[in-house]
Amino acid sequence: MRITFLRHGRSRADDENVIEGRYDSPLTEVGLEQARKLAAYWAANPPGFDRVEASTLVRASRTAEVVCEPLGLTPIPTPNWMELDNTPIAGMTREEAHAKYPMPDFRHRFQNRTVDGGESKEAARRRASLALENLFQSGAENALVVSHGGILNAALHVLMGCSADCVFPFGDTGFATIELPRDRASVIVLGLRQQPHLREV
Repeated sequence: MRITFLRHGRSRADDENVIEGRYDSPLTEVGLEQARKLAAYWAANPPGFDRVEASTLVRASRTAEVVCEPLGLTPIPTPNWMELDNTPIAGMTREEAHAKYPMPDFRHRFQNRTVDGGESKEAARRRASLALENLFQSGAENALVVSHGGILNAALHVLMGCSADCVFPFGDTGFATIELPRDRASVIVLGLRQQPHLREV
């Protein structure tokens, strides 16, 4: 099967300069326009998606709606594709978060994000693995996942067997595409950090 992992468009939190995560920040007009450009690109270059799953956070769900409308597809709300759970610091400035929850020199993969909770790296990896397993078992052959940079990185870590130290940048409405054969244990990377719709003409 083929999976395209799409990060949402620019959100209001980017302009507010606050920590996002589970802060349910909507798209800005710039983010909506990025999604519209991708929708137009895929309408002109049909990707052939047969299933679309989207995070239930509004910046991702709205991106999914915009890109799917011209393709005649309906996104499936999928909570497991929500961004990393950073609830105690979501919506704070980085200065506020650092003052209340100083960053340790080392945070173990089993350790919660803060003393007041938040998802550990291992919990995020397990959630991404479950989301991938459910998608694989759905029977889809060409799926689109509309989500967030953190959990999409966790999914790629699971697929490629790499640690959280390996970073896959996405950018606004950037996407990565992989092939996941059903008859052998391999992952084929077809593209990373793709944004053809945002290239200057």
